[in-house]
Amino acid sequence: MTRWAMLADLERCVGCQTCTAACRHANATSPAVQWRKVLDVEAGSFPNVTRTFVPVGCQHCADPPCMHVCPSTATRQRADGIVTIDYTICIGCAYCEVACPYQARFLVHESEFAYGIPMENEREREDPARLGVAQKCTFCSDRIDFGIESGVTPGLDPRATPACVNACIADALVFGDIDDPQSNVSRLLREQRHFRMHEEIGTEPGFYYLYGDARQDPPSDRSGAAADAPSGGIRTRGIEPWHQTHWDWKAAGNFLCGGAGSGLFLWAALAGAPAIVPGLAAPYIVALGLTLLLFKIGRPFRFIYVLRQPRRSWMAREAWVSAAFFPPALLGFWFDSRIMLAAGAAAAFAFLLCQGMILKEAKGIPAWRARTIVPLIVATGLAEGTALFVCACVLLAGLADWSRPAAAVLVALVVARDMAWRRYVAQLRREGAPTRTLDVLAGFSPIFTGAGLVAPAALVIAGGVAGKPVPFILAAVCAFAAGWALKYIIIRRAAFNQGFALDHTPIRGAGRPGPAVKPGWTTS
Repeated sequence: MTRWAMLADLERCVGCQTCTAACRHANATSPAVQWRKVLDVEAGSFPNVTRTFVPVGCQHCADPPCMHVCPSTATRQRADGIVTIDYTICIGCAYCEVACPYQARFLVHESEFAYGIPMENEREREDPARLGVAQKCTFCSDRIDFGIESGVTPGLDPRATPACVNACIADALVFGDIDDPQSNVSRLLREQRHFRMHEEIGTEPGFYYLYGDARQDPPSDRSGAAADAPSGGIRTRGIEPWHQTHWDWKAAGNFLCGGAGSGLFLWAALAGAPAIVPGLAAPYIVALGLTLLLFKIGRPFRFIYVLRQPRRSWMAREAWVSAAFFPPALLGFWFDSRIMLAAGAAAAFAFLLCQGMILKEAKGIPAWRARTIVPLIVATGLAEGTALFVCACVLLAGLADWSRPAAAVLVALVVARDMAWRRYVAQLRREGAPTRTLDVLAGFSPIFTGAGLVAPAALVIAGGVAGKPVPFILAAVCAFAAGWALKYIIIRRAAFNQGFALDHTPIRGAGRPGPAVKPGWTTS
């Protein structure tokens, strides 16, 4: 077998950005896009400071989360390990971007040029097929394929080697077949200490970082070595986690409407014919959320491609489940069929579960990939739907008998939701998360507990004692608003990406490998 891999020697890289320029020239990327870039990482405090230049880009993972989440099969993995994108079927949903822990994917909706208007070379090389879809480093797969067809060795012959490797003035980048024990990369990995970035996530990257000679023990004299410096951050812009930009309020709207509509339909299906008004309203609420997505994706006319990959992608599964939800949900009340209503209710719950799993599989956003987010999203959707049903019970005479039991269930659900919230935040604090993510959640937590738990519970109790419907409506409004605020906060405000990190800083002079550097993170 063959698996192509790239190595970056952190002792050699001088931060000249020649690889970045070569990549841009070879692939005609826009000014806003850098498939290969070099980070300038400073860590420590004076006088013990380390400075490391770190090439980054697509890591061509053995277990690529971008491929697993892609609903259209546009992202694929070749037999040689290279991860590719088919621009002709990508819908531009940006799910792969939020799933990538290496910030290696880009989505550009309009042509961008270096000086505002296109120069002749930019006009000739512009590729409209890359607009509105995901794009990333391909390891210059066209060169590799040429080399194999021509009988030359990629990584050794420049004609078959990625442009960034060819251009590196310090020989800091090396490319080769890691499955060949005699290859250049295999030899270097035996000789040098190395690590892979964010390896704890389990993606098995195909990009390795060298930081010291494995054949020699580090010197015992550490005097004057910057390795003793604490791993703080001096220059962290572009390194510490930053806020994702591609899942905007329209994407959040799908989760807001999807959860509320699904939860409402479960109650309507249980109540049967008297709940025809909320029962017919629920599918339209879900449909509104899905419609918002058409205005978010880069290639909306390809929306049907979202159905192509239900075996792997939870986004594709959500689309299939929604297709199974609407017919029985609408026809169940039309024909007063309990069987159809039960089928619609099952699909509604499955839709709610899909929404939780969509977030969990976005491994590039630490606030989303926590396993505790699934019960939190499910509990929130059920509470929102119950809140809407309580309002319907108060306002519609035919559902008056359901108001008290629905209100009692609402109290139980807001309690369960608050417990799920606390477990979710506790997991992030225990396992580590971007500091700004935790700050956002900490600021929202007392508001959520007050408006989403204490107020609804107190109002339901007051309404039950007084025998008045108004407190039930107020309780429902508080529970519903808190649920929508919760999901909006998680999807928009707390959605900081993974950022970059070094497991070790390289040996400098007579020093030894330095400490880990992970700016912008709070770890246990």
